[in-house]
Amino acid sequence: MDHPTNIRNMSVIAHVDHGKSTLTDSLVSKAGIIATSNAGTARYTDTRADEKERGITIKSTALSMYFELQEDDVAAVKQETRGASFLVNLIDSPGHIDFSSEVTAALRVTDGALVVVDTVEGVCVQTEIVLRQALAERIKPVLVINKVDRALLELQIGPETLYQSFCRTLESVNVIIAMHHDPALGDVQVHPEDGTVAFASGLQGWGFTLRQFAARYSRKFGVDRDKMMKKLWGDNYYNAATKKWTTIGTDAQGKPLERAFNAFVLGPIYKLVDVIMTHPDPAALAVMLGKLEIKLDAGERDLQDKRLLKAVMQKFLPAGDSLLEMIVLHLPSPATAQAYRVDTLYEGPMDDESALGIRTCDPGGPLVVYVSKMVPTSDKGRFYAFGRVFSGTVRGGLKVRIQGCNFVPGKKHDLFVKSIQRTVLMMGRTVEALEDCPAGNIVGLVGIDQFLLKSGTLTTSETAHNIRVMRFSVAAVVQVAVEVKNPLDLPKLVEGLKRLSKSDPCVQTWIAETGEHIVAGAGELHIEICMKDLEEDHACVPLKVSRPVVPYRETVTAESSIVALAKSQNKLNRFYLKAMPLGDEVVAAIEDGKIGYRQDFKVRARTLADEYGWDVTEARKIWAFSPDNDGPNVFVDGTKGILYLNEIKDSCVAGLQWATKEGVCSEESMRGVRFNLLDVVVHSDSVRRGGGQVVPAVRRVIHAACLLAEPALMEPVYLVEIQCPEAVIGDVYSCLSRRRAQILSDRDSEDRRPGINMYTIKAYLPVAESFGFTNVLRAETKGQVFPQSVFDHWEVMPGSLLEKGSKLEELVSTIRTRKGLNPTIPPLDRFLDRL
Repeated sequence: MDHPTNIRNMSVIAHVDHGKSTLTDSLVSKAGIIATSNAGTARYTDTRADEKERGITIKSTALSMYFELQEDDVAAVKQETRGASFLVNLIDSPGHIDFSSEVTAALRVTDGALVVVDTVEGVCVQTEIVLRQALAERIKPVLVINKVDRALLELQIGPETLYQSFCRTLESVNVIIAMHHDPALGDVQVHPEDGTVAFASGLQGWGFTLRQFAARYSRKFGVDRDKMMKKLWGDNYYNAATKKWTTIGTDAQGKPLERAFNAFVLGPIYKLVDVIMTHPDPAALAVMLGKLEIKLDAGERDLQDKRLLKAVMQKFLPAGDSLLEMIVLHLPSPATAQAYRVDTLYEGPMDDESALGIRTCDPGGPLVVYVSKMVPTSDKGRFYAFGRVFSGTVRGGLKVRIQGCNFVPGKKHDLFVKSIQRTVLMMGRTVEALEDCPAGNIVGLVGIDQFLLKSGTLTTSETAHNIRVMRFSVAAVVQVAVEVKNPLDLPKLVEGLKRLSKSDPCVQTWIAETGEHIVAGAGELHIEICMKDLEEDHACVPLKVSRPVVPYRETVTAESSIVALAKSQNKLNRFYLKAMPLGDEVVAAIEDGKIGYRQDFKVRARTLADEYGWDVTEARKIWAFSPDNDGPNVFVDGTKGILYLNEIKDSCVAGLQWATKEGVCSEESMRGVRFNLLDVVVHSDSVRRGGGQVVPAVRRVIHAACLLAEPALMEPVYLVEIQCPEAVIGDVYSCLSRRRAQILSDRDSEDRRPGINMYTIKAYLPVAESFGFTNVLRAETKGQVFPQSVFDHWEVMPGSLLEKGSKLEELVSTIRTRKGLNPTIPPLDRFLDRL
C-alpha cells in the first residue's frame, strides 16, 4: 500500500449476465481467499442474500488482493515498478441498467476497467454505456471475451467461425473507444496481439491471453515471444511443409492453410474438448496431458464430462493468471493515472497544493479523499464512507474538512470539520482494520457518515476545492409513494428514508405537497430492491407502496405570443417577460455539465456563442439556471438601465426556482425553457420592493409567459434492446406495438452474429408503458427473451394541453388530481395582469 507504483485500482464492468462476478472468482481464488475448485460457482463478491437468489449483482463490492508476479512478467511492465509484489483493489460492479449509478461510483475511484463481453451475445447496450462512462472518466480499459465454453459446448461452432465472432466483438468495442479519443489517454484500443484482450470461461475458471501461448511456443521453438504474439492473431498462416509464415491463406498448390490463431491457440483447446466431451478417450487424453505437462490429482482422474474438462482447463490455462497478468501489465498504477486524471477530477486551479498532491500521488501532501458512496455496516443505521485517497495519508483521529456536493470555496455552506474515527480496508463480505491509508488506495472511513449525504471531498487543506460531482447515466424516472401501515411508525419511516437515500447513489426521496413520502429510482427493479431494503434494513416496519408513477416535464414549443406582465401585490413593481424554447443541444449541454452555474460566466458565454449560436452579450447576462441552480432552464436579463435591479436579483432568481420546480400546468418540473426578462419597473423605496413582493410576482409572470408559449408535456423514454431467436420475433413486435413503442431496427437491417441465430431489436418505449413489460414479454415468448431498458431521452408528447377533451388534457387532469390539485389548468388571467 505504501508503493503507489505497485497498486492497481480497477473495476469489472459489463452488461448484465455477461459473467463479471463469476470471472472475478478466478482472481479471488488466485489470491487464496477461496478454493480453486469453487471458482466460478462461489460468486464471492455477491454479498447480499437477494444477489445470490436472483443471480445478479445489486451493489458494487470492493476487494483488496495481494499477488506476487514472476520476474519476467515484472520486466514486461511498461511503467515504473518496485519489486514483484502487487496490490489489486478490485470493485465488482452490477451489470443491470437500474444499478448503473453503482458503476459510476466504482469508476470514479478506480483507474482501469476490466470490460467483460459475452462471446455469444456480443457488445450489448449496457456494455456500451459503461464503457463510454469509463472513457469519460479517463479510465483505461482491457477486454475479456467471456463464456467461450458456450461457443464450444452449446453452439459447437468451428474455430474459424469463433475467430470471426471474436473479431466482430473486438471491432464493436474498438469503435466505441475510437469515438472517445482523449489525447491524455492516448490510443487505448484493445488488441489481442498487444496482450490487452483475454479469452475466458469464468464458470469453468480458465482463460488465456496470446502472451501466454506465445511464451509456450517461444520456449518450444526458440523464437522471440513478442514476435510470436504478433503472429498468433490476424491473417497469419504457418505453412508446415515449407516451415514458413505467410499472410496468404493458401499454399503454392492453392490448398487452404489454417489460420495461426486457430491452429496454435484454439487447436489444443478444441482437441481437449473433443477427447473429453465429444469422443471420450482416456488414452488419448493421457497422451495430451503428458505433452501439456498437466498432472491431475487422484480425485480429479475419476471425474467425467464438464467437471473433468473444468479440472483439466484450470490446470492448462488458469484464468487467474491471465487476468492478473493483463491487469498488472496493461492497467495504470495510481502514480501513472493521477497525473492525467487530475484535470478531469479536480475543480480547483491546477497549480494549488491539492492539485499537485493528486498529480504526484504524494502520501506526504495535503489530504484529499473522494467519498464516492456509503456502504451500510452491520451496525444498523451506520455507514462506511467508501472512497479513494488521491493525496496525503488518512488515519484514525485525523481532523478533516468534510466538503459536501454544494460546498463553495471560501464559504461555510455544506462544510463540517470533524475527526475520522477509524480507517478500514474493504474486503468483500468483511472489513479489516487499518492504522492508516496512503495516497493511491481505496479505503472505508468510520465516523463521518452523518455529515455526508451520498458523496463528497475530505481534505486537510484550507484552500482545497472539491473533486468533481459524479454524473450518472441513469435518471430517477420511476416514482412510488410510501406509507406506513401503522401511523405510530411514521418517525421510523422518515429515518429509514434518510438511510435509504444515503445507501444508494441514485435514489431520491422527498415529501410531496400532499404529504406523501416519494421515492424515485431508475427503474422497476431498482424501486423493488429499494423498497425491500427500506422495509427490512432501514425502516424495519411494514410499509404500503403505491403503484409506480412516472414524472413528466413541462416545456414550451413556441415563443410567448405577447409579452407577459405581472405586478407585485402592492402594484408598485412590474415585470415584463417572454418564454421561448431553449433548444435541444443547449439542454443536453446543461444536463451533461458542459454548461452550468459553476462555470466562469465569460467562458460560458464564449461556449454558447461559438457552439450554439447565442449572442455573446445575451449569454453573459444569464442570471441563473433552474430548478435547483443547475437545471435545464435559463433566465436571461434583457433589460437596460434599470435602477435598483441588482438589489432584487436574488428575489427574482428565487421566484424563478419556485416557478420552474412546479410548473403551471401540472406542477411538474420545467425543462428546456428560456425566460427573457424584457423590462422591470422597480419602486425606489427598498421596503416596497422586498422579497415578499418580488418573488410571487416573478413566479406569476413566468407562469403567464409559459401559458402564452404553447405549453407541452415531455415524457421519459427508454431505449429497449431485445435479443431474441427468429421464432419469436413476431411476438416481440406485437408486444411492442401495443405499448406505443417506436421500433428502431428490425431483422432486415440488423446483421446477425456469425454462427449464432439471434436477432437484436431496438425500440423507444415510453417509461409510462414499461411497467410489467418484462413479465408480459417473457410470458408471450415462453421465457426466451429478456429486454434491457435504459433511460434515453425526454420526448414532447403530441397534442395540445389547453384543448378541452384532448388526451393530453386528460393526462394533465389525472396528474393534478393525484397531487390533490384542482383538475383543470388555471386560466391565464390568474397570472397575467393588464397595464
